[in-house]
Amino acid sequence: MPDDYPEGRDRLRELLDAVLDEDNRTLDDMAGDAYSSPYHFSRQLSRGAGEPPVAMRRRVMLERAAWRLRRGATVTEVAFEAGYDSVEGFGRAFSRSYGHPPSATARQDGDHWLPAPNGIHFHPPMSLWIDSTEAATQRSTDDVTALLVHHGIEDVRDLLALVKALPEEEYRTVRVPGSEPLGFDGPDETIAQVSKHLVLTHEIWLAAIEGGDYPDMADDDPVRLADRHEAAAARWLAMVRDIDRRGAWGDRIVDALCEPPESFVLGSVIAHVLTYSAHRRQLLRLMLRQAGVEVDAGDPIDWLARRRGGTA
Repeated sequence: MPDDYPEGRDRLRELLDAVLDEDNRTLDDMAGDAYSSPYHFSRQLSRGAGEPPVAMRRRVMLERAAWRLRRGATVTEVAFEAGYDSVEGFGRAFSRSYGHPPSATARQDGDHWLPAPNGIHFHPPMSLWIDSTEAATQRSTDDVTALLVHHGIEDVRDLLALVKALPEEEYRTVRVPGSEPLGFDGPDETIAQVSKHLVLTHEIWLAAIEGGDYPDMADDDPVRLADRHEAAAARWLAMVRDIDRRGAWGDRIVDALCEPPESFVLGSVIAHVLTYSAHRRQLLRLMLRQAGVEVDAGDPIDWLARRRGGTA
């Protein structure tokens, strides 16, 4: 946010208004309405609300669709109101989010809210409701697992910011020959390889848990990796918080992306990601120092102290 931004104005509220404006169907529309570039608009909202703008709009519009369906609106009506180009596309998105097709909504119990990383939900007819209890619970860092997950996400972001500034030769130089912590991932011998694996880890497991498409496995451009991490970070935090809220650590998923398909306990997935992310972040620090880059120790104590203004 610029230093000369007028006092007394709620910038986050303005960003949220831009997300939900009926005329703003794309990220460019939202950013233009908020007098911002798409990049800075997405970054500001993701940091302020813990959710990317396009994902937030999609979720809130699905919540509105569920509310409208329960009041007798047709599937076709709500599909186009929600900004979908086809009833089929809307039906797939709705079914993934609610676990049943839109045509069955009227017969379902419960409210229309979906899990949110910030307590922000649709409130009829077209406004927002902020559940302070949900938001406070989900933002809490008192729980050790939540602290480790949150620190890991921000630590990767900080490291990728350093990686982006490296010359191409330094980025691709082999620095730790034979490093391969996970055989099925391939080697972690260069800064490029470790950086890509840090991003892919979250993207791959999100695809498995959410039922999405596999990420681009080949692209290791450092700028695009940083952008991909920003997009995956809020989704990862929201997913972990939802697992915790539902007490679903022992639930299993069947990962159809594996060949053959395998089942995994959700708690073990989070532990797996935390373990290998921590290893790779320290490996990346070693490599950055070899490349002449000053980098911190990556200690969660120091990270939490900075967030709390100097008190660990």
